[in-house]
Amino acid sequence: MNFKDLATVSGKSGLYKILKPSRTGVILESLDDKKTKLVAGMAQRVSILGDISIYTLTEEGAEPLESVMKKIEAEFKGDLGLDANPDDSELRAFMKHVLPTVDEGRVYTSDIKKLVSWYKIVRSQAPEVLEDIPESKTEE
Repeated sequence: MNFKDLATVSGKSGLYKILKPSRTGVILESLDDKKTKLVAGMAQRVSILGDISIYTLTEEGAEPLESVMKKIEAEFKGDLGLDANPDDSELRAFMKHVLPTVDEGRVYTSDIKKLVSWYKIVRSQAPEVLEDIPESKTEE
C-alpha cells in the first residue's frame, strides 16, 4: 500500500483505503477497526493522499503530504509530543518545527489537526506507507 491507495472523503472523518473503481464512483474501506465499506459517488469529493500538498514559502510553493508525514515519522516515531487536545499555538509550533517553510497564512490550524489525525491513522493502520523505501526497488 502507498499514499496513492489512501483517500479522504469530504464530510467524513478518517481515512479510507481505495479498493476499486465502480461504474458510479469508487469503493472505499475505512482505515479503522470496523473496516466499513463505502461507495463514494461522483457527488462526493474524494481526495487521494498522494495528491495532497501543504503550502510553503519555497519556490515550489508546496510540499507533498507524503514527504511531510515521512519527516514526522523519521523524527517522532509516533510520539508527537502534543497534548491530548493541543491548542492553536502548540499545533502551529509543531508544524513550524516539522516544516520550517510552511506558509502560515495559508495553512490553517484545522489543516494541522487533520495532518496530525491522518498521521496517527496511517501509523496505526498502514505503517508501511511511512517507510522510506526507494521507489526503484521492485517487488518480487
